[in-house]
Amino acid sequence: MRTNFDFSPYRRSTVGFDRLFDILEASVRNDADGWPPFDLERESEDSYRITIAVAGFRPDEIEIVAQQNQLTVTGRKAEDPASRRFLHRGIASQAFERCFQLADFVEVQKARFENGLLIINLKREVPEAMKPRRIAIDGVGKDRLSAPGTLQAA
Repeated sequence: MRTNFDFSPYRRSTVGFDRLFDILEASVRNDADGWPPFDLERESEDSYRITIAVAGFRPDEIEIVAQQNQLTVTGRKAEDPASRRFLHRGIASQAFERCFQLADFVEVQKARFENGLLIINLKREVPEAMKPRRIAIDGVGKDRLSAPGTLQAA
């Protein structure tokens, strides 16, 4: 059973975390129906996998869109011929839309369809300009060090 969590006390006591709370609240709303089921896996430090159970769908009935830190997977079944008469219909074929919020620099590497599962591989690739780098400090060499508080001529 899912319960709604009230983030308002945290919103009152924090500054600049609005986007985080919006994401958390949206994920609770979007996951309410639980359809279709999915797995999230961490394969390595910077690699992830989303596996979505899409039994009954063909690859051409599924659309994957990555845009501005959001991955949206949509499934729409083609119309069944009117000639099909089911005695029991247990395989769900309802349209769906699943949204996943992606962290900065997480990109979709590839997607494949295998045994009724849609597998999406993701990787975090931080640009070189954004990675931390060590800065060398220019100054007096070790051989020119003097005792604290004293000046030494260059």
